[in-house]
Amino acid sequence: MNRDDFPMLKQDIIYLDNGATSLKPQVVIDKMQEYYEKYSANAHRGDYDISYKVDMEYENARDLVTEFINAKSKEEVVFTSGATDSLNMIATGFFAGLVEAGDEILITATEHASNVLPWFRLANTHGCLVNFIPLDDNLHLTIDNLKKSISPRTKIIALAQITNVVGDVRPIKEIVRIAHENNIFVVVDAAQSIGHMKVDVQDLDVDFLAFSAHKMLGPTGTGVLYGKKELLENLDPINLGGGMNDSFDSPSEIYLKELPTRLEAGTPNIAGVIGLGAAIEYINKIGRDKIREREIQLREYLIDKLIKIPHIDIINLEADSGIVTFNVEGVFSQDVAYYLNKYNICVRAGNHCAKLTKNVTGVTNTLRISLYFYNTETEIDELVELLSDKEKIVSEMI
Repeated sequence: MNRDDFPMLKQDIIYLDNGATSLKPQVVIDKMQEYYEKYSANAHRGDYDISYKVDMEYENARDLVTEFINAKSKEEVVFTSGATDSLNMIATGFFAGLVEAGDEILITATEHASNVLPWFRLANTHGCLVNFIPLDDNLHLTIDNLKKSISPRTKIIALAQITNVVGDVRPIKEIVRIAHENNIFVVVDAAQSIGHMKVDVQDLDVDFLAFSAHKMLGPTGTGVLYGKKELLENLDPINLGGGMNDSFDSPSEIYLKELPTRLEAGTPNIAGVIGLGAAIEYINKIGRDKIREREIQLREYLIDKLIKIPHIDIINLEADSGIVTFNVEGVFSQDVAYYLNKYNICVRAGNHCAKLTKNVTGVTNTLRISLYFYNTETEIDELVELLSDKEKIVSEMI
């Protein structure tokens, strides 16, 4: 599906690590190159034609994001360096001024480090408690377990919409409804969901949402922080500097610009933001429903093949996403990855930046296949054939 649009796929490679980063279509590469070649000025700084062109392209990307996630206004869309940056801004810029000792933050053991460590730091600096919502036998978050975990001291629930190891799709809308009934804020890590399914922040009613461009066909070093405007108004800028202030004459006379500019200090990743806009346009042309449908087809095809191999242990047999996590019995995951690399197959091995997941899976390291719409059944067949022969894996893995 659309494979000719991706320069990386013109070489002899099977790329199955889309959860780490996705490949870039030519239109995204061309759009970024266009910026560097034809109007490579700063944004919101110059009084000349090419600078105005930059402003138009940069803000057009913000308009595209606003529509893509159905934010109420572009003031609710802040450009960052990625989901990690966004989540840290939320934790440090907003909640550090709000939480008190004894307040509770609820997460799960299957969250990415970027949705764990900022809350751990808040716990250490402010005396908060970070507690974990139990998962069911499929490692999924259930509404019943969520309700049982909420206490009178719960102030924040921070969850991935799709987790990067288990690949479960969380019922965010229902979670938010329950949270708001209990005066709890909800922060959503959408890094693994934004390029794979429709994400409507107004329908979900989330308070904050974070995602990265590079996991949705865009460039690295670019991301988005969404927040309800009334909440962003109370988010203290983590960085101070050029572009985000109206004036400053003394320590007591500092005046900042309106949203979202006041949260975007310094020269932004202009090419990255413009590239994100091009990625959104590309995804819109395909359609997120079609992307999701294709990924589920590929996952079902892969699971049907893997489940027949006796030495394959699938960790997340039940998951409604393109993520499949597994191990080869008796073989270290990185060794299997090295073996597959000999045949130009790229998969992820390790803990996938989700080191707490081992506490619920009982497995420290795993192999992860993360599919996207440009993958094929033929690629899966080649992967499965190589995984089927355990003796071959053991003999060739070093």
